[in-house]
Amino acid sequence: MAVTTYINKMLGDPNAREVKRLSARLGQINALEDATKKLSDKQIKTRTEELRKLVQEDKKSLDSILPEAFAMAREGARRTLKQRHFDVQLMGGMALHEGKIAEMRTGEGKTLVATAPVYLNALSGKGVHVVTVNDYLARRDAGWMAQVYHALGMTTGVIVSDLGTPAGFMYDPEYDSKEHSDTRLNHLKPVTRQEAYRADITYGTNNEFGFDYLRDNMVDDVHKMVQRPLNYAIVDEVDSILIDEARTPLIISAPAEESTDKYYQFARIAKQLKEERDYALDEKMRAVSLTDEGIADIEKALGVDNVYEAGRIDDVHHIEQALKAAAVFKRDRDYVVREGEVIIVDEFTGRLMHGRRYSEGLHQAIEAKEGVKIQQESLTLATITFQNYFRLYDKLAGMTGTAATEAEEFGKIYGLGVVTIPTHQPMVRKDLPDRIYKTEVGKFKAVAADVKERHAAGQPVLLGTVSIEKNELLSRILNEAKVPHTLLNAKNNEQEAQIIADAGQKGAVTLATNIAGRGTDIVLGEGVADLGGLHVLGTERHESRRIDNQLRGRAGRQGDAGSSQFYVSLEDDLMRIFGGERIANLMTSMGVDEDTPIENKIVSRSIESAQKKVEGHNFDIRKQLVEYDDVMNRHREVVYARRRLALENQNLRPEIERMLADEFKAVLAAHTDVRTEVVDEDKVLEVIGAIMPLDQAVVDELHKDHHNQWVETLSGYASHLYDAREQQFTPDGMRIAERLTYMRILDGLWIEHLEAMDGLREGIGLRAIGQREPLVEYKREGFKLFQQLLAILEKEVAGVIFKVTIQAHQHHEHDANGVPIKPIETAITKAAAQASISSGGEEPAKAKPKKSATDKVGRNDLCPCGSGLKYKKCGMINAPQHRG
Repeated sequence: MAVTTYINKMLGDPNAREVKRLSARLGQINALEDATKKLSDKQIKTRTEELRKLVQEDKKSLDSILPEAFAMAREGARRTLKQRHFDVQLMGGMALHEGKIAEMRTGEGKTLVATAPVYLNALSGKGVHVVTVNDYLARRDAGWMAQVYHALGMTTGVIVSDLGTPAGFMYDPEYDSKEHSDTRLNHLKPVTRQEAYRADITYGTNNEFGFDYLRDNMVDDVHKMVQRPLNYAIVDEVDSILIDEARTPLIISAPAEESTDKYYQFARIAKQLKEERDYALDEKMRAVSLTDEGIADIEKALGVDNVYEAGRIDDVHHIEQALKAAAVFKRDRDYVVREGEVIIVDEFTGRLMHGRRYSEGLHQAIEAKEGVKIQQESLTLATITFQNYFRLYDKLAGMTGTAATEAEEFGKIYGLGVVTIPTHQPMVRKDLPDRIYKTEVGKFKAVAADVKERHAAGQPVLLGTVSIEKNELLSRILNEAKVPHTLLNAKNNEQEAQIIADAGQKGAVTLATNIAGRGTDIVLGEGVADLGGLHVLGTERHESRRIDNQLRGRAGRQGDAGSSQFYVSLEDDLMRIFGGERIANLMTSMGVDEDTPIENKIVSRSIESAQKKVEGHNFDIRKQLVEYDDVMNRHREVVYARRRLALENQNLRPEIERMLADEFKAVLAAHTDVRTEVVDEDKVLEVIGAIMPLDQAVVDELHKDHHNQWVETLSGYASHLYDAREQQFTPDGMRIAERLTYMRILDGLWIEHLEAMDGLREGIGLRAIGQREPLVEYKREGFKLFQQLLAILEKEVAGVIFKVTIQAHQHHEHDANGVPIKPIETAITKAAAQASISSGGEEPAKAKPKKSATDKVGRNDLCPCGSGLKYKKCGMINAPQHRG
């Protein structure tokens, strides 16, 4: 820090230079305000069309029309929302347009800030995505801001997940659903997902945008794709999405062949193991490791001599996960149990993460621990991390109240600079020094006394806790102190909007988890400012300084009075794990009892140092994750590009005939003696005969030809067979067969590749023992696996194309003569599995068991549809999402 301060003194603060540069363009925008005000509503829309044409015909760049576009957006907001952009809001908008992160304090109107760059970039006609953290905010922001865009002549769509089902809406001022108390939301008309994406501006959550990208790369018809090419995205609460959730992969999965009830047995064994004797617990790393005594106890419980013998490695993995579930993961802190289901609690926001599951069998281990029904394990069909999804956009920008502490990560991972935008009104909030107590009991007693005193004076208080468990404990303490309060956590977050709306009223006491940390502005009630404004009281320091700053940011919005203070004890997780003993010794030497606080700079610096250590550690983990995922991302890009080419290509015959010729060459080479150049003709004909039917005439011709001519002869015969099949099934039918055959084989191989790469990733760390760099080895081994995938793809397409059966199905339409029309469709399109979507793990959100044992088809059995493909490469991948 001292070095940074010295450099800033020598060269000047770089952020101040950025702010000065942005503010220089304000004069151009403000100079256009009076002229823009004189335009009629119709003239504004006409001017939008003129600007759109100039940009799309490359006569004007977006940068050159920025002043006029921003002036138009400001006028649109003034007419519809009765809100005029402040100068600092326009500066934030300029930073967003330039593909940067605008750090703006709470209450500075980030939702309105986005309208100017969104409007400007939408003029390109390529679409703009505005990304929010949850469905409610997506609907709310779209419903509010669509009025501005409509006045400017732009269309607005929104995508959400209604009760787990993808849904789309379009803003239509003439439509009124009369469903919501907020009438602005009633103008969102239900439309198809595709229509919502075709709007000039589309709002949605990070999950929905990411899943739609994966779904689009699983469809069997290009017309079923919903997204356009990814052009420009503005990510609200960008630190939450791109950093806190960066390690969370989006996964589309299908049920695996079978599940196991061994989880319950392993959970019982784990409960019997004793810490220190049977296992060592590392709270910093959130990991457990078995001791020799623990291994012996497990072997005794299982009745085996050696739990590590061949065939039992999976059991060892599941036992370790059961132990982790028992020792590391706590109910009402890491997860809750609701209606027989284990639901993860987001450690950063305190919200329930419905549909997300821990990976590698951990979620099943927790389900067994809690005695609820264990969900079936799954097979990954498609996956991507948020890190790599958002890097697909041509231009990316973000907004948040807290980004500066993670500026290095934004720069290194995403290439995003951070600009801290000044506040419209001076910040007057008082941030009081931390109060440190020796014990948690002493801390909570002091918190209750402080809150009781402020409540009696009428000052509203917002208390923040790091978990549901601590939230409910403090609620009991406040009840004992007879302090009336409102409880807000993931268990009752349905009432969040109303609870937060009342949190600034006189005498209000609101006890919340981190759920109150984002997207919520607390408006002060009458007379509250004279009492000191809202007081934010943090009951524990979070591992991340950003989360603490988010909580502080609830007070002091737009120049309001307010204050904040954190109460800390040496028994808090952060202090206990990171250096609490040294501070405890310091307090003991000072003769401090549990009821006496200290406000000591050394202690405060120790807390901040601990937070920085955790932040650095988490950054290293995320950086390593993206380095490994970059390998998979390159594979993903190639596979999806090939798949898209197959979808869009009207005729794959030339490509498939090339594959056949290459396969003929490979077969001939494989059965030619390299020393004598003698060809095993019988074997060659046997293998070729498995690829395509050979009649006697062509066999006789091959026997007459020199071996150098065999590939040409076979290729000519293959072309003849192709002509015959086209006559039999019609050219259109054959085109469908080609496309679906290619995609189904590619999809099946991709699923296997995901599984293989996941297995490689798990064991690659062991290469370090042999003095080899694991990441380098992972890249090398991954490249070999991917080359095998591409080779097998061509081999299997060539081997299947003449075996695919084509079925005609009855259709309700008739031709002019009353004869039923029979559209052509390949048998490969038959579905045989139920897919599901999840994020945060490799298990499906809700996997459906098979109907009966007799219905079960093995992964390596031939698919019952008659395609000639193995079940894992045909039926298993034809999930509902796969079919659009």
